[in-house]
Order: sequence, then structure tokens, then C-alpha cells
Amino acid sequence: MTLPNPQRPDGGGQGARDHDWSAGAQPLTRYVERGVQWVRAFDRRRPLVWDLLLTGFFVAVAFTDVASGGWRNIARNKEVGVWLVSTMTLTFTVPLLWRRRHPLAVHGVMVLAMVVNTWTGATLQASFILLIVLFNIAMRLPTRTLAWSYGLLVVPPVIGHIRYPRGSWDQQVVPTMMSFAIVALLGIAVRTRQEYMASLVQRARQLEVERDQQAQIATHAERTRIAREMHDIIGHNLSVITTLADGGSYAAAKSPERAAQALTAIGTTSRQALTELRRLLDVLREDAPETAALAPQPALTDLDQLIEGVRAAGLPVRGTVHGRPDSLPAGRQLTVYRVVQEALTNTLKHGGPEATASVEVVYGDDGVRATVTDTGVGGGPTAADIGGRGLTGMRERTALYDGTLEAGPLRHPPGGWHVELHLPKEFKEFKESAQ
Repeated sequence: MTLPNPQRPDGGGQGARDHDWSAGAQPLTRYVERGVQWVRAFDRRRPLVWDLLLTGFFVAVAFTDVASGGWRNIARNKEVGVWLVSTMTLTFTVPLLWRRRHPLAVHGVMVLAMVVNTWTGATLQASFILLIVLFNIAMRLPTRTLAWSYGLLVVPPVIGHIRYPRGSWDQQVVPTMMSFAIVALLGIAVRTRQEYMASLVQRARQLEVERDQQAQIATHAERTRIAREMHDIIGHNLSVITTLADGGSYAAAKSPERAAQALTAIGTTSRQALTELRRLLDVLREDAPETAALAPQPALTDLDQLIEGVRAAGLPVRGTVHGRPDSLPAGRQLTVYRVVQEALTNTLKHGGPEATASVEVVYGDDGVRATVTDTGVGGGPTAADIGGRGLTGMRERTALYDGTLEAGPLRHPPGGWHVELHLPKEFKEFKESAQ
């Protein structure tokens, strides 16, 4: 197998993908980091293979020292039997195979072998393999377990100094304990770094999840906004066109002039609908020109034009305005406009041929209030319409500004439908941007 290519974005392994912190580092640092990640990934996939290789390596090295008699060069007692030396060598090396599954048991066995090693005076260098076990304990077990495991390591050098007193105490015991302490601290440092990197990876993943969730929320909100705009633009204009077409076909036989007027109004309404639809679609295009976003949204100053269009479709409408807008924000003006538009559209669709409507807009100290009533006999929107986008869109727009919307049939004769919108003067700024 080859080392992963540092030029690859994924690093060639799961570990590299989890914390690829070396993207901006020097080439040598990247290669070292990729190599370490590859070793760790291999160890996670095949831990037994790695343990067998490590154990086999130390067994071979330790028995080479026994076979060559090199251990006698530093032994305090050169007369120790070969069988005992071989047994201690096996005890120091073979348990490495279980160091991760049973670290404390392996540690205990090796400490006993180390006691025998110092008592007999063989002083086998294979005893330092215990450093690997101590490092493993420092990386994986609690600090309290590490403390008493380190305490057990004091016993063998003390026994060796008492059994074979050569030199001072600090020359025989302190260096050994310092070696074990350095390895323990190294294990703690590696463990701390791994936990820190794991926390960074977890945080990065959490941020990615939150980012995706925010993107989904934003996408849903944008789809809802587009659906409202499409419904208001297409639904209203098609309702006007349908009403004009029905009236024109009825008047064609009796009054050709009225039919021609209806056709003219249909053409005007269709062009207006196409203009608004193109503006909306231009904004949605990725390659939309900068001027596309500058097209104005309908405002309260366009209410008169809206009412005239509905009148032309055959619905008598009376409009009344009390007060002045006093720089009412564009978002709230659009909300009032769309609610009035939807209410008049519903009257056109369900009010019947004898229906009339009135629109009243009041600007006060508490905000803006718009009321649309009609005398239609159709009973207002049907159940299917209530479950659609009409009233739902009105309520969604109203909720953006903490407003209230009441819609329902009139209780007193001659019947009809009533829609009342109220937007308070104070509203949350982030909702203004959502519009």
C-alpha cells in the first residue's frame, strides 16, 4: 500500500478527512501528518495485524539479545540461567499482544517479571518494553489508574538497589523513574491532543449540520416567499382575466362594443401579469442583471390601479383611505397591498355577479389597518381555497410583522365576506428583512 497523496482533498483516509489541519502547512509537515493518519487508519482497520507485527518485532529483538549473550554486558549477575532469562524475555514481550484489551493485566505481569529481573540481577533491557504498556495506560485509562500503575513501577528499581547496591540512590532509582515519568507525560500529551482534535472535529461537524439546517430553512423560506408572490401575481390576474372573458363572451352577442372593451382589458391585464412575472423570474435567475433586483414591488400608491383593474373586471369597488402612510416601510406596504389584492381576488372568484366590495385603509398611531368587505353571495373562499395558498399566504405575510388577520363571513345580512388586517407600528427588524 502507498502513502496517501497530500494533494488529494480527502487525504486518502477517514482520519485525514476528519481533521485535515495541515492544508496550509509545509510539504514535509503534510507528508508526516498524512503518514501518521495512514498508520492510524490501518491500525483501526486491522488492530490484530498491527499488534502481531509489534509483538513479533520485540520478541525477535529480545531473543537476539538473549542468543548473543549481550545481556551479560550490563547484568549485575552474569550467572543467571538461560532458561530463566528466556522466560523473563517471553514475559516482557508476548503480553504486548493484549496490551490494549487488558492493559492492567499486562502491566501487572510485566511488573512481576521486572521484580524477578532486578532480584536476580539479570537486568534485561527487554524490561523497558514496559514503557509501551505505561504509554498505552496513559492514553486510554483514567489518571487515577495511571498514578497507581506508575507507583507499582517504583518497586522493581528499589528492590534492585537493595539487592545489588551499586552507587547512590539517585543514580540507581531516580533515572529509571524519570524515564517512566517522561513516557507517562508523553502519553498524557498525546491523549490531550487527540481529545482536542476530536472536539474540533465534532465542532466542525456540528457547524456543518447547523449550516445545512440553516440552508434548508433559508431555502424553505425562499420557496414560501416565491410561492406567495407567484400566487398573488398569477392568481389575481388570472381571476381578473377569467371574469373579463366570461363577461366578454356574454356581451359578444348583445353588445360588441362591451366585448371589445373586455378584450382590451384582458390584454392589459395579461401584459401586466407577464411584466410582474418576468420581473420575479429575472430576480431568481443566477445570471440575472443587476437592474432586475431594482424593479419596484407594488406599494400602497398602486392600490388605486389595483382597484381600477378589479372594477374593469366587473366588480364595483369603493376605496377609502384615512390618514397618511408617513414613510411606511416597503415591506409592510407590500403586505397590505397583497392582502387587499387577495381579498378582492376571492370576491371576484366567489362573490357572484351582484357582489360589490369596499376597501378601507386607515393609518393611525398604532399602525396600519386595512379592511375589505364584500356583499357576495358565494360565501367567500371554499374549503379547497382555505386549504390552498390564498388565506395561508395572507396569514404568513401578516405574521412577518407581528400583525393580526381576521377573515370570515359576515354575520348580518346581506351576507358577504370580511377581511381585516392590522400591522402594528413596532415590529422586529429581522422580519423586515425576511419579507
